[in-house]
Amino acid sequence: MIRLTRTSALILTAATTVILAAATTKLWMPDNTRSACGNITISEMNWASAQLMANVDKIILQKGYGCNTEIVPGDTMPTFTSMSEKGRPDIAPELWINAVREPLKKAIDSGRLQVINKAPITGLGEGWWVTPSFLKKHPTLNTVEKVLSRPDLFPYAEDRTKGAFIGCPAGWGCQLANANLYRAFKMKQKGWVLVNPGSGAGLKGSIAKAANRGENWFGYYWNPTAIVGKYNLIKLPFETKWAGSNNWDGCIVKPEQDCADPKPSSWTKSAVRTVITTKFSKRGGVAAKYLENRIFPGDVMNSMLVFMNNEKANGADTAIEFLRRHSDVWIKWVSKEAAKKIKASL
Repeated sequence: MIRLTRTSALILTAATTVILAAATTKLWMPDNTRSACGNITISEMNWASAQLMANVDKIILQKGYGCNTEIVPGDTMPTFTSMSEKGRPDIAPELWINAVREPLKKAIDSGRLQVINKAPITGLGEGWWVTPSFLKKHPTLNTVEKVLSRPDLFPYAEDRTKGAFIGCPAGWGCQLANANLYRAFKMKQKGWVLVNPGSGAGLKGSIAKAANRGENWFGYYWNPTAIVGKYNLIKLPFETKWAGSNNWDGCIVKPEQDCADPKPSSWTKSAVRTVITTKFSKRGGVAAKYLENRIFPGDVMNSMLVFMNNEKANGADTAIEFLRRHSDVWIKWVSKEAAKKIKASL
């Protein structure tokens, strides 16, 4: 029989209390992953690939790593400005930086923003496109400059004596570049009208309408996108060489009042980044590591965008479909433990 003294009993009681407290604490406290991850805001831009990416990020970070994720609506210019000036949202999964290259550099240099992934999608490209039926009918008009000499082949609905060049909707970063290139190539003097499609849906609708009717279409678009894949749009090369960063970054992508003398130029090389706030990077942990690894192959992205378009699916539904179809892709971005949790959630 073991006899306890008053002192040893007190010690045993204290030790038991500590053990019970530790066990209780472990029960209610979040795991280290959730604690390190915390609350995350993710910008969902208003085009399909960005909507898919934002929702894939949300699901993976939430289901795989226990983050508390929130999707917030965005667009290139307002999202960049908000991140730079207000530190929110935390993540811009797909930021096309040609329109914000100079202010982005300033924000990085001043310690407000960071580029965490320099190539989140492969096979990218912006520029001026035509329908394949146009080139089939006019095979010699195979450059931007040659097409600019024939506005009569793209009659503007409101004045058929002029040609319609379909630019970007107001508020999109590409609107400025298209407007300034329109001036640089003296397109108005050549008989062209720069048409604002009003919205992303309006831009896609103009392509679909022309393609389905066998009509000519000339305007701005980018890849990877479902619309390029569905209608086999062809990006025209420029005969004009790229006129340099001083012209592009210092003029072409700026408002007209800040670009007095735009020079003709080919489209700059497309650059897309995943950008985060520096505040987020300091606590990002597993979330930041995931974003560094996350790269969508261009062909996979295009296939998901075609699904999104055909099924009229939103970004959230398409993200789930992507995770189900392409585990061979995303499993490389995450830890083994996270992969198990994500698969179980599907």
